[in-house]
Amino acid sequence: MSLATELNETVNIQTGEQNSSYPVVTGTYNEKGITIDKLRDTTGYVTLDVGFKNTGSTESTITFIDGEAGILEHSGYRIEELASKSSFEEVMWLLLHGELPSEAELAGFSKQLKAHRALPVGVKGILDALPDQTHPMGMLAVVLNSLSGFYPAYDDSWKSEEVKWNTIYTLLANMPGITAYIYRRSQKLPYIDADPSLGYVENFLHMMFGKVDERVVEALDRLLILHADHEQNCSASTVRFVGSSRVNLFAAVAAGSNALWGPLHGGANQAVLEMLEAIQLDGGNVDKYIAKAKDKADPFRLMGFGHRVYKNFDPRAAVIKKYVDQVLDTLEKEDPVVDIAKGLEREALKDEYFSSRKLFPNVDFYSGIIYRALGIPVSLFTVMFALGRMPGWIAQWKEMRQNGEPIGRPRQIYTGAATRAYVPMSER
Repeated sequence: MSLATELNETVNIQTGEQNSSYPVVTGTYNEKGITIDKLRDTTGYVTLDVGFKNTGSTESTITFIDGEAGILEHSGYRIEELASKSSFEEVMWLLLHGELPSEAELAGFSKQLKAHRALPVGVKGILDALPDQTHPMGMLAVVLNSLSGFYPAYDDSWKSEEVKWNTIYTLLANMPGITAYIYRRSQKLPYIDADPSLGYVENFLHMMFGKVDERVVEALDRLLILHADHEQNCSASTVRFVGSSRVNLFAAVAAGSNALWGPLHGGANQAVLEMLEAIQLDGGNVDKYIAKAKDKADPFRLMGFGHRVYKNFDPRAAVIKKYVDQVLDTLEKEDPVVDIAKGLEREALKDEYFSSRKLFPNVDFYSGIIYRALGIPVSLFTVMFALGRMPGWIAQWKEMRQNGEPIGRPRQIYTGAATRAYVPMSER
């Protein structure tokens, strides 16, 4: 059933002498889509949209983005309000249910997450068996896939309401521990078990560092909210696409984590820090690198500026920016790399070259600075991204299953060789 409003409006497509009519659906904010599911049957044609830049793959009630206006909403709630007034656990509930929780609902949700918090003992053995040089995102994919073995009762994650929700609770509850274990494995530190008495973010910091600094809990909680979901991006679409084959939830999110690993997606904040460190090694001359970014003949790119979706200021960046100074001041850290970042931001924001092209700092520009201040290595930045994005992936999977969406199967336009005779080996 269509989630958008189906109007009397139609679009006609002329193919040769044939004129075919297709219905238009309209979303909440008047975004219109042409329903072409019968296009091939009626015309013999398919659409060609490499990268799916103009193709709506689904109808969704979870997240709305207006890239031109710089708007991000979850079920109608602006990200600025959620980040300033809600907790990460509240936002997780919102993504899964479409409404903010009551006090009782949030208490019950927190109780379930605490009850499912303990990681399977075998996870340590799996991580220890991996080569030392394994990238943390490789570790994450391995562990997420292994969970179906540790929880065989959840292999059919949609078998019943109880199984579905136990799978969701387990995955959300295990994710902070998995992230912390990956950090400690990569740093060759002993593992720290979960503390059921601590809150979601507090327990994560405990398992990471063996202590909880309450001064940074708020900033990290907000950062996780900002990463919770971002509509039909590469990893979310991957989770839905892989999940459409009816694999279990663990396998679907493992696929999403592999999509996130790419430098064009979740690896962006890692690229920002690597750029800042390179500038520092080169003397820290901000003006030099601003000039290089403006030089079309120079291959240098200013990482962390601009966004594929937002053609205005990234609303998440506006929220997280204020927490950079808070975390640095709280931890009493002075970092020359942060000074370079601030210098780049200051110069770029007042330069017409960048403002005219809408090249404003995005959330990746600031998030890496906070992770660095917390002592999280650059190689773990994308795993941190996955920790925040996990509830969004689960919500996308859940919606896809609720909608009864069919298995994904795109068409193609074949451009290879036409039918030809087989040539025996002796004649080639």
